[in-house]
Amino acid sequence: MTREQSAPLQLHHVHKKGTLHPGRLKRFMQDVTAHTPIKRLVIIMVLLWLAFSTAIWLVERNASGAAIVSIIDALYWGVAAFSTAGIADTPTTATAKIIGGLWIVVGSALFFGTIVATITTYFMRPMQRPHHMIINTIEYNLEQLDDLNLEEIDLLRDTVEVLLVHVEQLKEQRAT
Repeated sequence: MTREQSAPLQLHHVHKKGTLHPGRLKRFMQDVTAHTPIKRLVIIMVLLWLAFSTAIWLVERNASGAAIVSIIDALYWGVAAFSTAGIADTPTTATAKIIGGLWIVVGSALFFGTIVATITTYFMRPMQRPHHMIINTIEYNLEQLDDLNLEEIDLLRDTVEVLLVHVEQLKEQRAT
């Protein structure tokens, strides 16, 4: 047996335990943006943030004793208010307080709702698309090859052989 024949299996997507495949994060982000509502929700969030921040600025900019006097102050206020950080300046006028209160409720619900909707949709997707789950399971198990004993390696080899035969049969069926 030559050195090339006895060399361990080299798969570009399988890394040693504990390391992250460079393409995995990219694939995750592609999956999230393609199969969850995150893009739409972020666009809605940004548009509402700009609208509420502009409204606060327009109402507060000439008010006596107002802390929100520039559009930058208003944009900062908008992020601090919806993120529930508790560091947003309090508007001084009654109208601005009503606008601010609405933004805190709407912005917080949308912000946390976006996170929950994205996570839920992403993790429910494999249950809706079993082939995706199969591929992820195979990739995970390939990453664990170093931990297998000889019996498990033989079982894996037999399983892969059966899988390859089945794949070829499926390809033949779909080609006709």
